[in-house]
Amino acid sequence: MTQYVLKRLGLALLTLVLLSLIIFFAGSVLPGNPGRAILGPFASQHAVDALNQTLGVNRPLIAQYWSWATGILHGDLGTSYQYRAPVSTFLFPALGRSLKLAALAFVILVPLSILGGVLAALYRGRFVDRSISVTGLSLTSIPEFVSGIVLIVIFAIGLKWFPVTATAPPGTSPLGQLHYLILPAIPLVFVLFGYIARMARAGTIEALDSDYVRTAVLKGLPRSTVIRRHVLRNSLLPTITVIATQCGYLIGGLVIVETLFNYPGLGRLIFTAATNKDFPMLEAGVLVIGIVYLGATLIADILYTILNPRIRFQGAE
Repeated sequence: MTQYVLKRLGLALLTLVLLSLIIFFAGSVLPGNPGRAILGPFASQHAVDALNQTLGVNRPLIAQYWSWATGILHGDLGTSYQYRAPVSTFLFPALGRSLKLAALAFVILVPLSILGGVLAALYRGRFVDRSISVTGLSLTSIPEFVSGIVLIVIFAIGLKWFPVTATAPPGTSPLGQLHYLILPAIPLVFVLFGYIARMARAGTIEALDSDYVRTAVLKGLPRSTVIRRHVLRNSLLPTITVIATQCGYLIGGLVIVETLFNYPGLGRLIFTAATNKDFPMLEAGVLVIGIVYLGATLIADILYTILNPRIRFQGAE
């Protein structure tokens, strides 16, 4: 088990290094002049050139990348061009707010999707199965901004059950903050429900058709016991990996939702940085999303080996 985890950790670190290279060099080729973005359109060219020299953006790309990477290793994410302050001052609070919204969507999504997939498998070919499958496919095909606007019009403006914005006033209680976040979490649930439910359905059907389930049924075990002890444990193995890979989406895919609901999270911060050509903020934000995604995938691999010991021995070879 230790060897397997170390191997996966090494691959994750290698992936992170490659990701940092892609992020930095992709950001370096984007159009825009950092000095001009900071000083504004009316600054003299001499002042712009002097600031670019101070920032070091005129140096070779390899030297710039080395300074950026070593700075990150020492906890320095750079200085924002837009705010003229350390990137970490804005990045980590925004990440915390995005994690809060993603966690709420995750808590709603996972039990609902697994329950829907298992029910569809248990009643496959029947009305319940067709209803869940069609509903999941329909919700997945609706973009977040469309479902978000519909939810705002119906539940915020029409029925006035929820606020239009996701940003709670200062001093709001945890329960009050939850009330503000429910509406923006629903479009995320819509997009991912069909995919996860379909995976849970496929895994459950495969488990139901397996020999060990037939043996348990022939032994006379109650249906509920067979499903709880034999079906769910094995049917959810592929679903765990799918759920973990969606964690990165729940963080990185919040741009539209956070912008629509005026929520100051990481997605909106990255969008603003890209709009204002704030490259240090943009690169650090995308790198953080990559780290979250890799961490979630690593946790999924570990959970997968715990539930299926055969994987750890195969992976250690």
